[in-house]
Amino acid sequence: MKFDLNSLRAGYRDGTFTPADTVREAWRRIRNYGERPVWIHLIPEEESISRAEALGGFREDLPLYGIPFAVKDNIDIAGVPTTAGCPEYAYTPPESAPVVARLAAAGAIPLGKTNLDQFATGLVGVRSPYGACSSVFDNRYISGGSSSGSAVAVAAGLASFSLGTDTAGSGRVPAAFNELVGLKPTRGALSSRGVVPACRTLDCVSIFTANCADAASVFAVANGFDCADPWSRHAGQAKSWPRQEFRFGVPPEKWLRFFGDHLAEAAFHRAVNHFISLGGTRVSVDYGLFDQAAQLLYSGPWVAERFAAIRQFLADHPGALHPVTARIIGGASAISAADTFDAIYKLAEIRRAAEREWDRMDFMLLPTAGTHYTHAEVEAEPIAANTNLGYYTNFVNLLDLAAIAIPAGTRGGPMPFGVSLIAPAWSEQALLETAGLFCGEPQEAPYCPSGYVPLAVCGAHLRGEPLNYQLIQAAAFLLEACRTSPEYRLFVLRGTTPPKPGLALAHSGGASIEVEVWAVPETAFGPFVAAVPPPLGIGTCTLERGRKVKSFICEPCALSEADEITHLGSWRAFRRTA
Repeated sequence: MKFDLNSLRAGYRDGTFTPADTVREAWRRIRNYGERPVWIHLIPEEESISRAEALGGFREDLPLYGIPFAVKDNIDIAGVPTTAGCPEYAYTPPESAPVVARLAAAGAIPLGKTNLDQFATGLVGVRSPYGACSSVFDNRYISGGSSSGSAVAVAAGLASFSLGTDTAGSGRVPAAFNELVGLKPTRGALSSRGVVPACRTLDCVSIFTANCADAASVFAVANGFDCADPWSRHAGQAKSWPRQEFRFGVPPEKWLRFFGDHLAEAAFHRAVNHFISLGGTRVSVDYGLFDQAAQLLYSGPWVAERFAAIRQFLADHPGALHPVTARIIGGASAISAADTFDAIYKLAEIRRAAEREWDRMDFMLLPTAGTHYTHAEVEAEPIAANTNLGYYTNFVNLLDLAAIAIPAGTRGGPMPFGVSLIAPAWSEQALLETAGLFCGEPQEAPYCPSGYVPLAVCGAHLRGEPLNYQLIQAAAFLLEACRTSPEYRLFVLRGTTPPKPGLALAHSGGASIEVEVWAVPETAFGPFVAAVPPPLGIGTCTLERGRKVKSFICEPCALSEADEITHLGSWRAFRRTA
């Protein structure tokens, strides 16, 4: 039985098996694999089977119907102890974290709580009294952390997906070391209420899956504003880019660090070449800015935020922390309030300077980690190894970015290598699409969130054209750059300022016309349509893969005096020739 979402849904739909059968299979695998060190607490098998049976027959309206998942043990599940990797800290919450509740309401079935670096402090996966997790490919190598058990649970086929957290890379490094997709959403996109804080201003709930399509499905359910969470945010304007002809940033060689791992270095350069083969243009970026931000995380006052999160617990339970965790958090005692403000000012300067870099690229491509350590290497140099693993991850939340870690071949032999795609906040959909393209997954139509109307534009509203600002003012965002089906004709309308096109369905002599599809908020769609001047209007057009969306159309009476440019295939081509 395959545990990816499509395989399970297909089996449920045709009656091959039921959610209860899937839970029994998950438990069979868990028993064979062993409870520790992956799991800290498992929900009893019969209780999970009862939840599965309560779902009833297959339901299309439940997007995660019968999907088993695991939860990092710093995220609450009602009635299940939360330890954050510290037995003395344990408590039993009366209700689930909202992100867990949203998944369960969509039909997903929680199996239990997974191991982690204590208090989510670490990128190694070995700082836990419940045992040290290993990569599923070789027990000599670390699993990565802090979301160690969550990654291994999915990589070992024990769960379809899992929740982790990611403050400094904890949802990405374990993905790389276990050949998974690790989605680190924008801060505040997923509610962090019911999550034991590490750094409350930076914490994110992250998602581990076997492929990008599954990550998109889980994110679509988990994503949502939580008015009771002071750190939750309404979605902002999304950065997006076309499926081809995208620009990806790569640090110059002097900033690329692999810590002597030539196999990882070669694997990264293969990934860069793969993106170029997909239509990407490599852009050299000033990685020094991003490295400066990364240095602030553990060398600056954000260590004090980790101390603030568990200050009372430390006072009541001296000596309860893992020695390395205590050593890291103990550094907070030397940080003053003045140091904190100095770091905030410095970070603001870096953010502003980084904006210029984002003007030059659509996303940044980095190794997820520069190397992969063995348990023995981490034990010999616990702080240095952890620091090296965060070289490409620590800056992301400080600079309010979104990221996705994906598999990118191997370092040689069976050991996996991974890369990360990083972009400004709210760019998850574009990241998922481009990551899926790299991974060779079938490209589905981009997901348009509820509350938005997909609108195809072909002329003055395209990016870089004079009326694009109207879409931006309406809080619309780009879903995809694509083409219509081959039955359309394109015209230049006379007497329009700025120049505008007319798109018309053709009885003959048509072609596939370049368009962009934008997601327009439903609340703004009516006023936007009302402002469209004649002879233009809003109708429906068919895209190249047969999907129908709202689009600009033109009254036939205006076309008799218009100049036809169908042979050019796009408004941009006309503008270039004009």
